[in-house]
Amino acid sequence: MLNYKAQNLFSVLKNKYTITIVFLLSWLLFFDRYDFITQYKTVKELKQLEEEKQYYLAEITKNENDLKNLKEDAIYLERFAREKYLMKQPNEDVFIILDNSVSSTSAK
Repeated sequence: MLNYKAQNLFSVLKNKYTITIVFLLSWLLFFDRYDFITQYKTVKELKQLEEEKQYYLAEITKNENDLKNLKEDAIYLERFAREKYLMKQPNEDVFIILDNSVSSTSAK
């Protein structure tokens, strides 16, 4: 019985079509330029780039809104300059106060 199964398996593996199909599948999966591993890495990189694209599109929208507000509103321009670039008028001093309680609770 065992000899018959081994002989039957050997005859299937000896078939030229089976050999050709196994060879082509192994070539396509492991040795081709676009093999399975390369495809996986490419899809992973594509997902990462799409996430970055969404992030940068949101940043562009935010910056366009800031630019529009800076061009139209002088009060917003002054607030933006003070907050982002720590600018001040000639007769005033700027004090930066750090809240240690917030940073210590978030570090825990």
